[in-house]
Amino acid sequence: MPRAGQENVEELARHAGVPVYNGLTDEWHPTQILADLLTMHARRGRALRRCRLRVIGDGRYDMGRSLLITRRDHGSDMRLVVPQALRPPDDVVQRAHALATASGARITTTDDVAEGVEGADSMRTMCRTRSRCSTQRVGPDRLRR
Repeated sequence: MPRAGQENVEELARHAGVPVYNGLTDEWHPTQILADLLTMHARRGRALRRCRLRVIGDGRYDMGRSLLITRRDHGSDMRLVVPQALRPPDDVVQRAHALATASGARITTTDDVAEGVEGADSMRTMCRTRSRCSTQRVGPDRLRR
């Protein structure tokens, strides 16, 4: 599926005269985040406030960026488990931390899987291509509550 560049969507929004809804670009994927949040809410049976979300995978692209920015709800605790080479861009991480600080949320990035998934309410995996995926196994033996 071809994706529009973020700059193209922003240019369209400046000139459209109507709201432009970003379904997916190379940098952001807000519609998938909304679907994920609705699923987590339905599975938890309660509000997402204070949710402990753990995200494992490639944080450089649309999903990693979008999860960092949107999971700064009041009191939520998001951990992004990702090798250093697959971390989101520094400007996105800095923006996420600023938003989290203002809302009382906590965002952590780590490359330690056991530390990263500990205490999870929900986990989300991300991988753009098989060759970019971590080969480290995450199974029940790695999860502790």
